[in-house]
Amino acid sequence: MKKSVFAFCVLMLAGLVQAADVDQATDERIRSSLGALLPGLRPDGVRATPIDNLFEVTFGTRVVYVTGDGRFLVQGKVIDLETRTEITEQRLSELKMAALAEVGEDRMVIYGPADAKHTVTVFTDIDCGFCRKLHADMPEYNKQDIRIRYLFYPRAGLGSESYDKAVSVWCADDRKAAMDTAKAGDAVPAKTCENPVAEHHALGQAMQLQGTPALLLEGGQMVPGYVPPDKLRTLLDQQRAQSNG
Repeated sequence: MKKSVFAFCVLMLAGLVQAADVDQATDERIRSSLGALLPGLRPDGVRATPIDNLFEVTFGTRVVYVTGDGRFLVQGKVIDLETRTEITEQRLSELKMAALAEVGEDRMVIYGPADAKHTVTVFTDIDCGFCRKLHADMPEYNKQDIRIRYLFYPRAGLGSESYDKAVSVWCADDRKAAMDTAKAGDAVPAKTCENPVAEHHALGQAMQLQGTPALLLEGGQMVPGYVPPDKLRTLLDQQRAQSNG
């Protein structure tokens, strides 16, 4: 990937939010005000919120709110107390899931059948201890009807040993077999090819990952750390029931 990949992923995430009910004058006023406050940092999207005269402004996956006159900026979560809906979290979740759709499953390493009840996307580091624990439990996740989609997130960064291992796994003739070997702590033959590892890493940075494994659930919620298969199934079932209710 070219060195602009991080900027590309940020723009990809932000560009998925379309302006809604914002007249041109208001849009320009907000952008001008923010431009004076944050020189060189251009908002990616401006859209209306359910609150009169308060507009959502996105910078990548960061969300702030600005009044229509461009005077007041608010950082934090917006919650609808009547419906008990976390408006800000919903928007961030939508951005994340749309970004994953842009990546495409052909750029992931996937364990489990396409018709599994649940699908969880996991940002993983080859050398992360809890990532290896999660992978060792892969048969149980699949038994729980959970399909795991891997994205690579070498925490040491691009060009690190973990990054090179991820590239070798992707470039192997049998990616899943190579992943199994690498997660067991054994060496995978070094190999290079066109690969999505830098793209995955940039996407994780845009989503502000704090570590690995990082589990992105079906609704776009991010869960940090290892979650046992049975507890993950319970969590997914609960979320599915809530969304259907």
